[in-house]
Amino acid sequence: MFHDGARRRSVALLTTGVLALPAVAACGASEEGNVPAAAQDLAPTPRDLVANGSTLTWAIDAVPGTLNAYQADADTGTTRVTGAVLPALFTLDDKGRPQTNPDYLESAEVVEREPRQVVVYRLNQKAVWSDGREIGAPDFAAQWRALRGKDPAYWTARNAGYDRIAKVERGKDDLEVQVTFDKPYAEWRSLFTPLYPKDVMGTPDSFNDSARTTLKNTAGPFSLKKVDRKSGDITLVRNPRWWGDQPKLDQLVFRKVAPKNRTKALTAGRVDLAQVAPGEAERISLARRDKGAKGPLAHGPGAGRTPADALMSWAVANGTEQEAAESEQLAREQTREAVVAYAAEQKSLGAYEVRKALEPSFTQLALNGADGPLADERVRRAVARALDRKELAETVLKPLGLPAQPVGSHLALAGQDAYEDASDALGSQDTAEARALLAEAGWKPGQGAARPKNAGASGEPAEGAEGEEAVGDSGNEDRPGDDGGEYIVGEDDGKSGARGGPMLPGAVAAGQGAALWRQADVVARQDGDGKTEQGAHAQQGGPPGAYAPKGTAAPKESESPGAEGAAGPLAKDGLELTLRFVVPSGAGSEQLRAVADKIAEQLEKIGVTTAMKKVPSSGYFTDHVASGQYDMALYSWPGTAYPATDGRPIHAKPVPAADGSLNVAQNYTRVGTDRIDQLFDQAVGELDDGARKKLIKEADARIWAVAGAIPLYQRPELVAARPSVANAGAFGFATPRYQDIGFLKKGAKPGKQDRKPGS
Repeated sequence: MFHDGARRRSVALLTTGVLALPAVAACGASEEGNVPAAAQDLAPTPRDLVANGSTLTWAIDAVPGTLNAYQADADTGTTRVTGAVLPALFTLDDKGRPQTNPDYLESAEVVEREPRQVVVYRLNQKAVWSDGREIGAPDFAAQWRALRGKDPAYWTARNAGYDRIAKVERGKDDLEVQVTFDKPYAEWRSLFTPLYPKDVMGTPDSFNDSARTTLKNTAGPFSLKKVDRKSGDITLVRNPRWWGDQPKLDQLVFRKVAPKNRTKALTAGRVDLAQVAPGEAERISLARRDKGAKGPLAHGPGAGRTPADALMSWAVANGTEQEAAESEQLAREQTREAVVAYAAEQKSLGAYEVRKALEPSFTQLALNGADGPLADERVRRAVARALDRKELAETVLKPLGLPAQPVGSHLALAGQDAYEDASDALGSQDTAEARALLAEAGWKPGQGAARPKNAGASGEPAEGAEGEEAVGDSGNEDRPGDDGGEYIVGEDDGKSGARGGPMLPGAVAAGQGAALWRQADVVARQDGDGKTEQGAHAQQGGPPGAYAPKGTAAPKESESPGAEGAAGPLAKDGLELTLRFVVPSGAGSEQLRAVADKIAEQLEKIGVTTAMKKVPSSGYFTDHVASGQYDMALYSWPGTAYPATDGRPIHAKPVPAADGSLNVAQNYTRVGTDRIDQLFDQAVGELDDGARKKLIKEADARIWAVAGAIPLYQRPELVAARPSVANAGAFGFATPRYQDIGFLKKGAKPGKQDRKPGS
């Protein structure tokens, strides 16, 4: 996996269905350090057991719009192609740690720290571009000049790290590259991966255009043969100038297969490897289970019909009411055809197996703090404290047989060196404390309070709301099972209307703001022995504004809900506390909507009403999340080996732009603080690993404390693969080693990878 900060952007979790798959052994933090929550699943096989030759076809969502990884429209397809054909100076292991790639580097190290940081790269003397020229300092220098951000003619996505470089020059010989930094840069290993030749990076025209559709000069185990946008195939072939372990495959084809068409492609045998949704993974698992079984399948079309249903259907089809009989006969014929088609598909799906792990990305609940109720930090914290994150993780991961542990960090994932659970800075799930925070913010049980009419996060009418009646004003509002529209969770949806539970005295909530900041300081500053170092904020009782304001009375006992069930709806200034929860409506997003429904149920217990708004999946992120047209939303961030670099734009405090708009970078929650920005700035320049880790932990603790983004669970990675495919599947954090991917030799079985160079 290449590091490409330009592509560290949000993606909505769009998965479907639930299933029971064989469990993956769960791992947590141990005395030996962090370990991944679930191991990668690749069918690892020694190279001498992998056959030479043949073609492997790997499904990708779309033909990438660009093959330049440093442009804004680069995507996962770009990453796949460039990973196989361009130099990666550092690759990631299964714990997400950067490792020197010996195919390109003999060594890379910081040789000076004062007066300026100097990194020296010693190149593999065999490393050459496909035109025969040695990889060297001119390529490094051209990439630095293109990406440093000083020439606006280069259409770059970002310049993080490159903007800190003072100069790039040849070292003591052609195999040595010396990079001198103006400012210290701790995550220097993120740079120059992928590395492009100087003929791509040398001029704005070549950077902007030449690498979008083709890569003529490459230096990986494969080279690019053809990009066929009509058929959707990108064909890679062995690089005849490759100096490392020779690829096992003759050809590697990346084939465009939209997620909605994966089942069709698998049943037709058009791909050998494809990431799939939970529903597709379930069908593959069932197909393998049912191999050799006789009789009709116990799943699929018509499988849920009881004997009584069948008898009723027969009676109607053979009854005297002609119109009803004809309709039932047609339905029965359609069901028979569907059963036959489904059985045929299942037989074809039995040719694959499911490889699974936890994807290096996590899904979070975003709380838009720009305005509205969630602009109040106490309301955001109340929402966060109401969540049972363990239950939400289990909703997604437990049916898949994957470890269901909530993510405890915004900046790293389990198994990474930087991972530490800092969620204690916010506190664990506590319904009573959540209610107290809302009471202190002025939200009290209200009778007959008005609901904001079709309001979004800004309080303005939601998109498409003009001329519509508010939900509840008519009998035509959309219901939870509909494809779109808005519905209020708990109203006319079959959910219990029971309400109750005590409100805590206001004094308890009043102290929570200050205590939370103290807690963030303590969590952030714990050392390995569990001792703590008191920070300035802890000594002073918290930063300005951290205290919950006093003077607002808590609800009287007579107004407090009962001890069990949901709290009554809360109101303030005559308006009910209603949050607009935007969710995608398209196929493949069922799992995301299921998580959203559970969140709504949990919030109902503290008196928060949720208006669920289904929107088209195609515009879910751009039209609603990125534009701020939401109160709550679910989306995912990819993990990173470079948290100081990649974390800052996601959590940076929004700043006003010259035109009066708000520049949020990638912080779509619109929540941030100056102190968090300072911690990132310090961390990115801190060359001491221990000190940098401490700064990252403190930043993470403070991100938890402001409660703009609540990490929920690591996403599942489910890959359909032919059983004969070796060294590929659910990679987890690890960078694919493309030259090792292939098909097992006849009679060979996958086993522990013990690579033999040159085999």
